[in-house]
Amino acid sequence: MITLRNVSKTYHLASSRSRLPFVSRSSTPARTIEALKNVDLHVPGGEIHGVIGLSGAGKSTLIRCVNLLERPTSGSVEVDGQELTQLTAAELNQARHRIGMIFQHFNLLTTRNVYDNVALPLELMGMKRSTIRERVLPLLELTGLADKARQYPAQLSGGQKQRVAIARALASEPRVLLCDEATSALDPQTTGSILALLREINHKLGLTILLITHEMEVVKSICHRVSLISDGELVEEAEVGDFFTTPSTRLGREFLNDFLQLEPPKALVERLEEAPGEHTHPVVRLAFSGDAVSTPLISRLARECEVDVSILQAKVESIQERTLGLMIAELLGSPEQTRRAIDYLETHDLHVEVLGHVQRDD
Repeated sequence: MITLRNVSKTYHLASSRSRLPFVSRSSTPARTIEALKNVDLHVPGGEIHGVIGLSGAGKSTLIRCVNLLERPTSGSVEVDGQELTQLTAAELNQARHRIGMIFQHFNLLTTRNVYDNVALPLELMGMKRSTIRERVLPLLELTGLADKARQYPAQLSGGQKQRVAIARALASEPRVLLCDEATSALDPQTTGSILALLREINHKLGLTILLITHEMEVVKSICHRVSLISDGELVEEAEVGDFFTTPSTRLGREFLNDFLQLEPPKALVERLEEAPGEHTHPVVRLAFSGDAVSTPLISRLARECEVDVSILQAKVESIQERTLGLMIAELLGSPEQTRRAIDYLETHDLHVEVLGHVQRDD
């Protein structure tokens, strides 16, 4: 449904010269900013795909390239079978009717009520009033706004304003919905209700949704797959369950650790050594998923490998239909016993990461 191939976007910032008489006439040199670098992304029809990254990573540029609000410097953008970069201006305008978009700050017209805000794109398309009414009223029902039709944006809460924006984006019956930090301005409870609405829209309408966010909770709640962007490059892509269980990059692990708040105590971190010594024992991070969450692996580990296990941090998370267990623990025993313990853990359905080694107290 959405395919980006080798998409790059470069901004050229022109040089400037001060016009103030008391400021030096020296120019500020031109700058080049590579916002996107050879991005490849495929989002199948009916999928909710999240793109997550830090501020300035290129998320907004990426999503605005999908409907050519930002035209890529190079590469191709295909949506619903059409190569958008090859279309004329008139053809692109028609193609955008099939691509809805919602923003962080709603972008509603304050002088139009809810009904008229939702109807606006249909009016611009030249539809008859009767046809517009047939489109708008079901959308107000779908988004929970049927009783707000005659109210104005100033009378609505933030969540209600975003529902109006969603209904407006759906008015032209798009095949794709782009969400640009759509929940960033909302409180957690309202965010949950908007995410539930997007999930319902995806299920009922079969709508393909591409969203960008810096919030892991958004990805966890509704996305099927997630891509991680850093410095204009997609550095990791995975199913959401796999990303939360075993992120493959350092940045992915940092996002996950910040979200789960699962880190060794600071006093222990200061003692960690990378290489094992004769009188050290390992500190491990374990990620369990599926049946491994309910299996008594730790007690079996202690018995079979003759090690003591000191649990420093532990947490169980529900990631959509999957259960994820995370643990940070010290394995206490001789070097031979702890090596055997790590080998034992790695043969089971969990991810093992040795964070380092600490000196034994004995």
